[in-house]
Amino acid sequence: MAEPDRPVPHRPGAVSLFFVAKAGVFALGFWIWLLVLAVRGDPAEGVHLIAATGAICTTLVGVVLGARMALQRNAAARHAELKRLLVDISWNAFAAVGNSDQPQAKVVPFPTTPPDGDRATNRGPGERVSALDRGDRNRGERRR
Repeated sequence: MAEPDRPVPHRPGAVSLFFVAKAGVFALGFWIWLLVLAVRGDPAEGVHLIAATGAICTTLVGVVLGARMALQRNAAARHAELKRLLVDISWNAFAAVGNSDQPQAKVVPFPTTPPDGDRATNRGPGERVSALDRGDRNRGERRR
């Protein structure tokens, strides 16, 4: 059976790619500026410091933004796969319940709570008591 057409998952990146490219352009400009200043052979001045600082900072910003964009894209792909698996699981459970009357059906029943009369009143020392099992019998004693 052919795989049904599924919508393309959301892939973040248009805005992130813009900022990564912008940081790359600025980094390239600062590196070229620093290279031109170094080739000219002038003694190091404040302009050299500004060019070097700009080159380093914009390069680091571009790397960090690129890594963040890659992580977002991977997270979006994992999220889309998880959603697909959940839909497949729920559809299989729905289909399995529909043909549970047949002897070859493999249906795992969901756990249900017992009716009110079947609740166990005597519990062991380590067992937890749910809020539903406490009832109103303990509330009256606390008010006094």
